[in-house]
Amino acid sequence: MRKGVKAAIVGSVCTVMVGGAGYGAYNVLSTLRGDGGSSTPVVRTGPPTTDEIKDTTRKFFAAWEKGESVTAASYTNDSADAEPVLTSFSATAHIKDVHITPGRATGATVPFSVKGTVSYDGKSKTLAYRSTLTIVRGETTHRALVDWRPSVVHPQLGRGDTLSTGEAASPPIEAVDRNGTVLSKDKYPSLGPILDELRSRYGDKAGGTPGVELVIQHASEESADTTLLTLAEGRAGRLRTTLDARVQAAAESAVTKYAESSVVAVKPSTGEVLAVANHREDGFNAAFLGELAPGSTMKIISAATLIDTGLTTMNGPAPCPPTATWQSQTFSNLKGLQPDPNATLSDSFARSCNTAFVKYADSVQVDSLTKEAEDRFGLGRNDWKVGIPSFDGRVPASGGPDTAANLIGQGQVQVSPLNMASVTATAMTGTFRQPVLVSQKLDGRELATAKGLSASTVGQLRTMMNRTATSGTAAGVMSGLHGSIGAKTGSAEVDGQSKSNSWFAGYRNDVAAAAMTQDGGHGIDAAGPIVASVLRIGG
Repeated sequence: MRKGVKAAIVGSVCTVMVGGAGYGAYNVLSTLRGDGGSSTPVVRTGPPTTDEIKDTTRKFFAAWEKGESVTAASYTNDSADAEPVLTSFSATAHIKDVHITPGRATGATVPFSVKGTVSYDGKSKTLAYRSTLTIVRGETTHRALVDWRPSVVHPQLGRGDTLSTGEAASPPIEAVDRNGTVLSKDKYPSLGPILDELRSRYGDKAGGTPGVELVIQHASEESADTTLLTLAEGRAGRLRTTLDARVQAAAESAVTKYAESSVVAVKPSTGEVLAVANHREDGFNAAFLGELAPGSTMKIISAATLIDTGLTTMNGPAPCPPTATWQSQTFSNLKGLQPDPNATLSDSFARSCNTAFVKYADSVQVDSLTKEAEDRFGLGRNDWKVGIPSFDGRVPASGGPDTAANLIGQGQVQVSPLNMASVTATAMTGTFRQPVLVSQKLDGRELATAKGLSASTVGQLRTMMNRTATSGTAAGVMSGLHGSIGAKTGSAEVDGQSKSNSWFAGYRNDVAAAAMTQDGGHGIDAAGPIVASVLRIGG
């Protein structure tokens, strides 16, 4: 049996369908007989009426409460997908005595509360939660129907997810930070999915015993179960992590100020993860698993590439023209950046001049950036073993215009905040230390390795990053931070977004951090303040 509670599973993949059509003016079509008799049956179009919304909602809830899944599914616009999910609600989740109370509708959307009893192996507990549904017009039936989504049954259900109650597959854990402070989901909300993953992977090794739980079993085999209700407590095993509760609290607070934000902090001298936080509507751990272009924070690796391949040095030439063209694609700088034909690499790095790096696309090999990222920074080889799933970055040897675009963190380059925190740590120390969330000694996993950087390259990168943090594009954000500091700003344009993604990477003493805010604007607008807040506490 796959990862999950030890109970039989009834369920199938739930495909979200878009129901409803013809939202024009409401009308009734009728065709009179030639003899002037009665009309043909009424065919309704347009949005459901208030009475239809009430009637469909009442019938759907009544069937659901009784466990009549076939009937309940017939009141949705995707009965084939709805039926197994509704069946599992009672059959494998063992939820009985269900009472559903509708709230006041807003248009065609109806909020409601669900209360029931989960019973398994002589143990019972009350389950209560809230959800919503929307009534739409069926495209072919023209009936008023529930617009089917798995989240109708429970707000945390996604496509392909199922509910199940039974003995938990993994014992619970009491996760603690590096100093023994307990890390709970209540105190550190964004650690929720991370603690679930740690439990799934290390629950057995932590020495606990499983309890009885109602869980969501996610469609992805890589995702740990989400516990909704505990009927019988297991005995939690103590699991020490590398996190620092003080830094974690700062990270949690910082990301809440910016929607769709993620941040990671690591200890450069060891590679240990000190904090990981996400503030996202979808609950996704983008801090570890995000795959996005990093914008100008990529210039840390690009500058190292230019230095290590002998093309220039910190004080060598890197002129900053207003535009640069590579294979018919024209690149420009951020608005307001003055061109400088005499700029050095340090000048162009601190001012984040795109065209200075694009001009070197003529000189680098197609795979130069790829080799630097893989061999010296440990990216892109899919071999990181952090302790929970992570994305290890992608820096492909792209030809054509992407050779230039990759140098400024656009094109085909994709990374996560975890990757950029590691890149910053490597630039600061010269040694690639694969990030870890739990000790390697716990499971004996083999960590990734890379050559790292020469002392000369490290000295130049640190000098340029310090200049950026003290008098360059990051100076305002890093103001007030003392000690050994350095930073790089970034913004990555994304098709379909009104603003670019905001990126920022920085270090202070023995803490390196990177943050990303989707649709957040320039690096100093959102990601920068997040990183600065973390460094202020951690550094």
